[in-house]
Amino acid sequence: MGVKVRERRGMYRYLTFGLLTLLFTISMAVTACERQPVKGVRRAAEQGDADAQNNLGITYADGKGVPQDYSEAVKWDRKAAEQGDAKAQYNLGVMYADGRGVTQDYTEAAKWYRKAAEQDDVQAQYNLGVMYDKGKGVPQNYTEAAKWFRKAGEQGDAQAQHNLALKYDKGQGVTQDYTEAAKWYRKAAEQGDAQAQHNLGVMYDKGKGVSQDYTEAVKWVRKAAEQGDAKAQYNLALKYDKGKGVSQDYTEAVKWFRKAGEQGDASAQVNLALKYDKGKGVSQDYTEAMKWYRKAAEQGNAKARYNLGVMYDKGKGVSQDYTEAAKWYRKAAEQGGAKAQFNLGVLYADGRGVSQDYTEAMKWYRKAAEQGNAKARYNLGVMYDKGQGVSQDYTEAMNWYRKAAEQGDASAQVNLALMFDKGEGVPQDHTEAAKWFRKAAEQGDAQAQYNLGEMYYNGQGVSQDNILAHMWFNLAVSALEGKGRNDAVQDRDLVASKMTPAQIAEAERLAWEWKPKKEGK
Repeated sequence: MGVKVRERRGMYRYLTFGLLTLLFTISMAVTACERQPVKGVRRAAEQGDADAQNNLGITYADGKGVPQDYSEAVKWDRKAAEQGDAKAQYNLGVMYADGRGVTQDYTEAAKWYRKAAEQDDVQAQYNLGVMYDKGKGVPQNYTEAAKWFRKAGEQGDAQAQHNLALKYDKGQGVTQDYTEAAKWYRKAAEQGDAQAQHNLGVMYDKGKGVSQDYTEAVKWVRKAAEQGDAKAQYNLALKYDKGKGVSQDYTEAVKWFRKAGEQGDASAQVNLALKYDKGKGVSQDYTEAMKWYRKAAEQGNAKARYNLGVMYDKGKGVSQDYTEAAKWYRKAAEQGGAKAQFNLGVLYADGRGVSQDYTEAMKWYRKAAEQGNAKARYNLGVMYDKGQGVSQDYTEAMNWYRKAAEQGDASAQVNLALMFDKGEGVPQDHTEAAKWFRKAAEQGDAQAQYNLGEMYYNGQGVSQDNILAHMWFNLAVSALEGKGRNDAVQDRDLVASKMTPAQIAEAERLAWEWKPKKEGK
């Protein structure tokens, strides 16, 4: 869910009804002097009245009617707490937890929270749950945390309900149970707890503990977003971006990405940058894209760092600067970004922004290739094929070409076919060569179309077929340039000289109706 259990709340609760009554009674009997009511409370406190002692502690903590003095606050909290006053026990726990008026001591904080919690003080129950959850002042114990969150939650405390839901959601201290998680999220959400509203929306989005319902997901996420919850704003933006539970609306997506981005949400900043980069929901503006990529990149977001590198690499929204491109690619690459690793490898291979270094290029290509990046696998094959940064090794070249080719990379399919055709790194096999030329040709690779045409003309690896030879040569002619195009025209015309008009018409029909088939990457 990405939502952390929250820390305890503010130091003191609102003044009790008893104190309000006491102050009202005193103020009726004296002149309007601000300090006189404090004297009355002090008198009662010194006479051992626990409620007055607690209220005097609050007075010193708040600095109302007296100079703020946490040590005095602790003194009076303690007197009331030792008499068993739950409110004072809770407040004394807060003072120890925050280190106000006493040395910070989580063990003492937990001790006093427990005393108050055992008297059913809801805030103490919640805070004791947090202490067990985080292992502060007590050994970390999710079961105990869930126990105290439940006690507070059953008294209606929204934060406790939310945290108990998290425990069921994650299976911490309780058996994982999405239905129970959704139940407690809903209780907190209906009280207006923004994080619970967001998490309930996520449950509807994923169909966890409730029937999947994108419309309900949007409803709850929106409630949280409208309260300013950045994660909810980001998720609501995604809903508009993808059209899940709402009509797709890039303008609304931009609006919510911006709200979350302005709160510092790095994922939202990246997505807002992408909208400016692509001109979706806003006018295309590379300068604005750069601005938001940079904000996210400076927070360590790997995707933003990669995209910032691309902007410098291509000179979009900024002057082209290969050194800066290499800098940002490296940052993203060191975080494991495969695309950034590949691009950094390219810069090292070409000597742009860094000194040319095939060994470094190999290093980064390999990192990306091992993550399954098809282009990196192809380039790694080329390095082994040419002996750049490594000893020439056709077997290794074949290995990497095949990996990339099986992912649908057309260039790798062509090179793999050529190695089968020439018998380099593998026994010569024209049938395999034709197979891989066909895969690339069907994706629209002109060189593969030309080579496949030759194989049909010569009957190598396929049955000789002038019609198919003419078709593939004709397709290559439309895509090739210069000498390659001239060769394709010459070979097409050579085949045509051996065909009947009907055969030529059939070949031209096949070429006209042909459409590329992209393979999955």
